[in-house]
Amino acid sequence: MSAEPHSTLPPARLHSDAELARDALVAPLFARAVRLARWAGPATRVDTGGELVAEQLPEAAEALGLDTADEDSVVYVSQAWRVAVDTGLVDVTEPEEDGAAGGGAETAAGGGAEGGADRVDGADGAQFGTAAPGEDLALVTGGAPGDVLDLWLAALDTVLADAAVPDLGDLVDALDAGGDIDFDQLDWNPRREADFLDGVLANLYLLTVTEGGAADRPVPLPVLAASMVVPEDMGEPTDAVLEQVSDAMMRLDDQFRQLEPIGLVEFRPVDEELMAEADDEQIASGGADDDEDVSRYGMVRLTPLGLYGIRARLLEAGVEAPAVGELAGKGADALLDAVSHYPESAAQAEIEAWLAGREVPVAVAELLAAARGDDEGAPLRRLRCQQALAPAGPEAEPAVRAVLDDGELGGLARVWLAERGAADVPAPDATMVFWLTVDTIAAQLAADGETEELPLLMETLTAHHAGFFEQVWRVEHPATAYVLEAMGRLHPDKKAAKEARKAAFKARSRQS
Repeated sequence: MSAEPHSTLPPARLHSDAELARDALVAPLFARAVRLARWAGPATRVDTGGELVAEQLPEAAEALGLDTADEDSVVYVSQAWRVAVDTGLVDVTEPEEDGAAGGGAETAAGGGAEGGADRVDGADGAQFGTAAPGEDLALVTGGAPGDVLDLWLAALDTVLADAAVPDLGDLVDALDAGGDIDFDQLDWNPRREADFLDGVLANLYLLTVTEGGAADRPVPLPVLAASMVVPEDMGEPTDAVLEQVSDAMMRLDDQFRQLEPIGLVEFRPVDEELMAEADDEQIASGGADDDEDVSRYGMVRLTPLGLYGIRARLLEAGVEAPAVGELAGKGADALLDAVSHYPESAAQAEIEAWLAGREVPVAVAELLAAARGDDEGAPLRRLRCQQALAPAGPEAEPAVRAVLDDGELGGLARVWLAERGAADVPAPDATMVFWLTVDTIAAQLAADGETEELPLLMETLTAHHAGFFEQVWRVEHPATAYVLEAMGRLHPDKKAAKEARKAAFKARSRQS
């Protein structure tokens, strides 16, 4: 899967392997592949390439419980058979090529000729290959959940490769009619098509794991198509770009129809009647604002199994795609460094997973030690440490009281104790109050940037301290000048904002 090798994504919340394996086993295409693998036997005949011979298709369709009179049943059988062969659920021995002696081509899937039966001759003298259940079929019922998921991932690779191939139906019709086909006019680049689909799925993954993203609601197909076509810095899309979005959307409609049976996505296809009436601009914008109308342009959502599958492909491509719970066995320093860059709810979930099973006093002491530091990321580490300590009970109090005299952690400790109504909490001196104010605002800026709520926080933190800006610029904190400059821009009181700018200048002069 193509991706930026050093990019980092928000953490995914994955279901357990057992739940995901169950989802894989009931995915329609994978389930059909398993059933065909169990059906394969001495009477099964295959052509070169391991495909079932035409005469076998009706019997295979019956084995899948499909209506043999339905033209689509042949497509379902062929897809399922290809998945079964590619994943090793079926071993095939291909026929000898051109009647050559000494054995023919053999597929590597599932072990080749060792797993399959001998080659046989048909009634008309034609040679056929044979097929038999592969060794990996036993993993479906006797393997661990991880074994089932590995098989499913192999099946996913096959389906994605098929989905990246454009619809050649019109070309086949032309060939059958004796027409000439100019393949140079196809403008089909297999690598480019695969990269396009990989990019779409990576964008869908990002939308799913991002805070407030698509985890609980589907993404309109026009939005996904536009994410691949419209440049980020483009204002009003041109007619040419709108046409590209429309074309991309229809490609995705066809591709997601192919990806849904393997359990990767939940997909509502494009309403063909609506598309006949809509123009490119309506398609690119997703139609009307009404939710029902938008859904008629197609909606897609990654399933939990799909989230697992795309993450596995991203990891294989070298992308940092963390999952909640991965840090449970690591130290507090690794935890705070990582969750400092997580969305709020994901950070909380990771912290809870880390705390589970640890003795509270030891865990709290480790967290507090990891929160120290004067580097650029330290304020946000302390904010996440405070978040981690929030659910801790009375057993955490000794470890918290142990840092009351610490210049970096004393303010945090006092806040924690005061919120629990603890007795004998020493009042902070002015230096600690100012230092904690700078640290708190620096952490908020690092976590969320200049949000709408930040000016109110600034006003609240400075309102009760007369002469705040006359003293705060002297605070020995690496972010003092940076915080004061932000307050000069954002403080809702104009007079205070002006004082903050003056204080920032003094702090910068003091540092130089």
